[in-house]
Amino acid sequence: MTREYIWEVKIKNTPLLKRKCNRCTNDDFICSEKFRMNAQKKNIDVWLIYRCVKCDSTYNLTLFSRTKPELIQKDLFHKFSENNTEAAWQYAFSQEAKRKNNVEFDFGSVEYDLLHDNFSTEDVLGFESEIIQFRIKYPFDFNLKLSAVIRAALNISANKLNQLIEAEAFSVNGKYLEKKHKVRNGDIICLYRDKLKL
Repeated sequence: MTREYIWEVKIKNTPLLKRKCNRCTNDDFICSEKFRMNAQKKNIDVWLIYRCVKCDSTYNLTLFSRTKPELIQKDLFHKFSENNTEAAWQYAFSQEAKRKNNVEFDFGSVEYDLLHDNFSTEDVLGFESEIIQFRIKYPFDFNLKLSAVIRAALNISANKLNQLIEAEAFSVNGKYLEKKHKVRNGDIICLYRDKLKL
């Protein structure tokens, strides 16, 4: 018998973009959550606008360059026109946009809350289920380590987590957990109750 719980990573902000400001000495830019569109004959350019956190000068992150409008999905084109926040966040976390523009995102600047049921590994020992399953909701990827999520959700120390990893108390998507594992949306973590008795 398996019990399943949800661990949801609620992100509070988009990552800062690292680049030298042309106007001041700062190198941090914040996403404005607004798009800029410019039509040239039959082509269109689309950018996501960033602002220097110090002097408010702008940097445009290229999303589409000299692209025919019909090649952009209609709903996405509409989102650009409406400055849709969700679309802005998708591009603000996009590894492809980062690579295409040759810029660096400061994922360490991302703050988040972890929504989870509040119980500890000691509580789990009292459960009837042999396997306790956790499904992760993680809509935006910012290189979060799964070990950080497990420690926060189960309120355990790094040392205790290392012991549990060595005891193969956790699996992720059917494979035993490794410390370096990065969170992916939809990850399924299994905790084996009998391995907690260390």
